[in-house]
Amino acid sequence: MNTNPATPGNHSKLLQYLRPRPIGIALATGCIVLLAAVAYAVWFAEAGDANRVATVPVQRGPLVISLTESGTVQNRERAVIKNEVEGVVTILYLIPEGVQVKKGELLVELDSSRLVSEKNQQQITVMNSEAAFIRASENQAVTKSQAASDISQAELTLRFAKQDLEKYSKGDYLRELEKAEADINIASEERKRADDKLVWSERLADEKYITDMECQADELAAKRAEINLKLANSALDLLKLYTHTRNLDQLESNVIQAKEALDRTQRKASADIVQANAELKARDSEYERQKDNLVKISDQIVKCRIESPAEGMVVYATTGQGSHWSNAEPLQEGQQLRERQEIIHIPTEAAMMAEVNVHESSLTKISQGMPVRITVDAVPGHVFWGRVGKIALLPDAMSARLNPDLKVYNTEIYLDGNAVELRPSMTCRAEIIVKQYPDALYVPVQSIMRVGPKTVAYVQTPNGVEQREVTVGLDNNRVICITKGLEEGESVLLAPPLAPSTITSQGGKQPNQVLAVPPMTTTPRETNLPAVAADEPASQPAFDPSKLRDMSPEERRKLFESLPPEQREELQRRRGGQGRSSGAPRPAGAER
Repeated sequence: MNTNPATPGNHSKLLQYLRPRPIGIALATGCIVLLAAVAYAVWFAEAGDANRVATVPVQRGPLVISLTESGTVQNRERAVIKNEVEGVVTILYLIPEGVQVKKGELLVELDSSRLVSEKNQQQITVMNSEAAFIRASENQAVTKSQAASDISQAELTLRFAKQDLEKYSKGDYLRELEKAEADINIASEERKRADDKLVWSERLADEKYITDMECQADELAAKRAEINLKLANSALDLLKLYTHTRNLDQLESNVIQAKEALDRTQRKASADIVQANAELKARDSEYERQKDNLVKISDQIVKCRIESPAEGMVVYATTGQGSHWSNAEPLQEGQQLRERQEIIHIPTEAAMMAEVNVHESSLTKISQGMPVRITVDAVPGHVFWGRVGKIALLPDAMSARLNPDLKVYNTEIYLDGNAVELRPSMTCRAEIIVKQYPDALYVPVQSIMRVGPKTVAYVQTPNGVEQREVTVGLDNNRVICITKGLEEGESVLLAPPLAPSTITSQGGKQPNQVLAVPPMTTTPRETNLPAVAADEPASQPAFDPSKLRDMSPEERRKLFESLPPEQREELQRRRGGQGRSSGAPRPAGAER
């Protein structure tokens, strides 16, 4: 039998035995809650002789009002290396983080196989576009030449039509008219001669000098001459009434048609030229676009090799961004990057800054130029000083996305000098010095309460506790400045004896009315509240619950809830309590 617990078999059984079980966890949690409740009840039940309230004197002295936030140290000036390749690309080579690089040294090499294939295809597209551009250029030249020839031919036709019209109007028509009139004159003379000859022939025939046949021939000649005269007159009438009008209309129509043909030719030539120019311009634009795409792809291939723009230390952009809610993965080879994604930061100078998030409730307190005290966990015992350099105008989008009710503003704090001890992404705490009072009255923030619209404090007087209205100034999450209503040395309650609403409604008390509550004696050490920064622990007066025996359980619960967290923790430590009460009234001016 194997009894060695270090053997593999026993080791697996031991792991199985020690594996958490849901039922055991639930029972353990229930026991812890029950013990805490019992301890809480025993604490009040066994409370002995103790004063009902704890007081602290109003002190005067130097007071520092500050705001403390956690943040991250970063380089103030740095070269941001981004992925400039379009789409999603894979990292083939990545330089190790923290390496000191020189200018021009290879930092990242991205996968360019897809881009090389696109470049080869794009070169073919460019050649086709160039051929189309040359064809369009030649076609434009041919179109312009053909348009010029067509326009010249149409202009010549119009000129000939005008010449024909002018020739007929001023030449042919007048010649034909003169010829027709001449024909009429000749026919008229011939008829007259024929008529005269016929008269003589008839006389001679009567006297038997000529034969009847000769007389008939002269008579036929006279009739022919008469017919010729009629034909000449008819030809003149046809020329004037029909032939001249028809020819004139035809020639004028030819001129009009020639003009319209010239206009159509000019318009067609202009349209052809415009079309050819547009085609050439389109081909030229396409050719230039394809060439630009080729240059762009070539430039993308060049950008797959990212070289250092300056000398410095390599810091991954994802360093310091990882958290339980962030999806940012550490950079490594084989990881895919999106366009414009930050890859590497290279500090260009030694100046550092702290990046913190300030809650919107504290924005009114801070401004640019305020001094800041910075401590870094990695450099213990060393204090760095700086100033508020930049406050964001809009809240942080990431925080708003995770919690819409949380509004924080990114604030940059510039450190003085060159902090060579610091490294990027170190955790730090920045204490923004809002204001320093060389002499001021102050009390703990839990001593100031809000009762309706008024700010009040409970002052211990010989006659009891008095509720007094006060005017307050700034606070540093621990003590608050009093500008009016209290005097130095007066004792104020760290918490009201009961909630303000209980004092007014249940007890019927009004503001400034004395409450008969016995005071609590304190030592000088317990009332010493120096005006230090908000991140230093505060020394609060110890609370002795020995005199709470005569109070009811409800009064004990309300009093316990009204105590500040420091006193509740102290009482729990003294009584061995395991639970911590919550829900106490929030003091006026206190920051969460």
